[in-house]
This record gives sequence, C-alpha cells and structure tokens, in this order.
Amino acid sequence: MKHLIILGDGMADHLIERLGGKTPLQYANTPGMDFIARNGRTGRLSTIPKGFQPGSEVANTAILGYDLNKVYEGRGPLEAASIGYDMEENDLALRCNIITLSNGVIKNHHGGHLTTEQGDALISELNEALGNDKVSFHTGTQYRHLLIINGGNKHIVCAPPHDHPNEAWQDLLVKPEDGWENKKDNQRMTAGETANLLNELIIKSQEILKKHTKGNSTQETLSIWPWGGGYRPAMKTLMEVYPQIKSGAVISAVDLIKGIGRYAGLQVINVDGATGLADTNYEGKAEAALAALKTSDFVFLHVEASDEAGHDGDLELKLRTIENLDKRIVTPICNELQVWEGEPVSVALLPDHPTPVEIRTHVDEPVPFAIWHKDITSDGVQTFDEVSCVSGCFGMLHLGEFMQEFMNG
Repeated sequence: MKHLIILGDGMADHLIERLGGKTPLQYANTPGMDFIARNGRTGRLSTIPKGFQPGSEVANTAILGYDLNKVYEGRGPLEAASIGYDMEENDLALRCNIITLSNGVIKNHHGGHLTTEQGDALISELNEALGNDKVSFHTGTQYRHLLIINGGNKHIVCAPPHDHPNEAWQDLLVKPEDGWENKKDNQRMTAGETANLLNELIIKSQEILKKHTKGNSTQETLSIWPWGGGYRPAMKTLMEVYPQIKSGAVISAVDLIKGIGRYAGLQVINVDGATGLADTNYEGKAEAALAALKTSDFVFLHVEASDEAGHDGDLELKLRTIENLDKRIVTPICNELQVWEGEPVSVALLPDHPTPVEIRTHVDEPVPFAIWHKDITSDGVQTFDEVSCVSGCFGMLHLGEFMQEFMNG
C-alpha cells in the first residue's frame, strides 16, 4: 500500500454566524472531500503537543509522527534546510519575515504579499547594510526568509507576526527567556545579548526598508521580523521509522514544509506556479503528486492557501481556497485513484490546525481527518468537516497516533 497525505493548511475553522452557524468546511461545496469521508473512515486529531504553540512547523512535524520534545528546534532550521543552507554547529537560524508596520502596529505579516523577486532584492540590501561575520540574511520565498546569527542563543522569546495583527510592534520585541538573560548556551552569546542584537536589527531594518513601502506612506514601513529560532535538529527519516516507506516526496510552496520534508528524507518536488497563496497551481500539484506516487511509497502534498486567507481574515477567499483544493486537487486525485492500476494508494485528508478567519491566527484545537482507499470499510460519516468527523470511528487521536493508524490501515 502506498500513502498520500493531502493537507490543507489552516483549513479548519469555527462556526461562523455569517455562514448560518456553519464552519467554512461545512458551508463550502466539497464533493471530493465528502467522497473521502463518505467512503473512508474519519476522526479528529490533536496536532499540538502540550507546551508548544500551534504553529505549522509544530503541527506538520507532529502529523508525520515525530516527537516534538525530541526533535523540535523552531521554524528557522526548517527554513534553512528548505533553501539548502547547511547549518554550522554554532548557528542560530531564525525565520525572518518581511512585514508591514502601520501607525505603530503590525499591519500584516507578509509585507503586502511580496513576490520572491521583491523579497530577494530586499534581503540583498539588508545583507549589504547589516551583514557581518555574525549576521547573514538568506533569501527564501516571497516574504519568508532566513536570518543566521553565528553564536546566537535560542533561549529567547519571539512573537510570530501572524499571531499578532494590529498589535503594537514595540511591545513584541525579542526578550530572553526567564532565567536566561545573562546565561550562555555552551560557547554562544547570552540570551540577553542575542535579544538585543535582534531588536537592533529590527529597528535598523525599518530605516533601510522604509523607501520600499508601497505608496511611500509616511505612516507605514516594511520591517524584518525574526522568530522561530533554533539550532540544527536531529531527526530520523521516515524511512528509518516506518518500514512501509522506502522512498517519499514532499510537494509544497512553503519553505518550512520543504525543510521538514528534507529532514524527513523526502525528495522536494517544486511545482511551477506554486505560490502558497490562492493563486497557486492546484492542477500542477495534483499532477505532481500522482506522478510521484508511481515511483514513491509516500507523498506529502501541502497546500497553504486557506491558512493565508485565514490570517488575512478574508472569509470569501477562505471559502474559495477550500473549494479550489477540493475541485482542483482532491477530486481529480480521487478520480484517478479509483481506476489506478498500480499498487493501491491510501489517502489521508486533513488540516494541520485551524486558522479561524474571525481570529486571524492559529489555535490549538483538534482538526478533522479522513482516510480512504479502495478496500477500506466506511464508518458512515457522510461529509468532511469539523462537526461530522466527531462521529468517526477513529474518535480522537493524538499526535503520532495518526501516522501509526495511517501506515497500518
């Protein structure tokens, strides 16, 4: 049996009055997702370990069966792996967003949806002005980039910008963890020194990037925003953990997912036109997944669009991204697999976490999931959504239990 995970990032949500008390998954037209639920088995999954924030790097790593207490080092090292930066032993790697500030608050976490070309130009300018033997910036994708602090200390508190829209940015500056202000981690600088350096870079970046703000508004400016810092992680590959997997692939437009995939031993497949937004190349991703299944045992297909719509608080767009995922990825893949002549394929469908449009940030709540293949016996659930899957035969699973069920089913 081969295995395919289709993950709609941030697709889960809350009951919304504007939708007649339904969630977007309940309200949207999703015949493909409902096919998987109706003909498969369903349940709910808790994806966030105790003590961790509900970030995509945490949830997606947990979904793949990893114990976060053993392997988690933050989002930065995953970004590094994704773009091919080979971390040195003394590196601290941080995700480095380019964000928009307005009237003293965080307006958005994406700099007005920068293109990769725009982001690369800004990163080059920052490197020229601020880079040195301790500090280096590296281009990622769109607004998502990498900041390396040689000798940096990971025991700092950074605020993920997508969790703090419309909040005062100065209140969210980097702080050392309690008890770490004057402590070193081996031969690294103290956490207090690391926090001070990062805050200095944030403030200096605003002067450098101000001239690039769209419309040249005096009330707005672009800024770097580092977070998710960590050292090089030690992860076993999926092939070392699950004997069913001899080879695998990951398909995503998002650097951190590619980074998780690289550490998990998966081949990264880049799809032309995959953007991480609502305009992504859905058909190209579906075709790439089906092609990968012909040569690989395991494929992780990740689609970011619904998460971005949730962060922007755009309900209409979130509904459209869910329906696009259904019509342009889930349905054609299911149609193909029903007449598939090769080794049978088991399909799992789920979000990684909810990103409710009325909150605009991730929340630590269970997500629905469904597993289907041609020989599975249905549990009677008819639709794929947060409410229906409560009645599924899997009940409530936690963290690595999902991968165990998926591999053994």
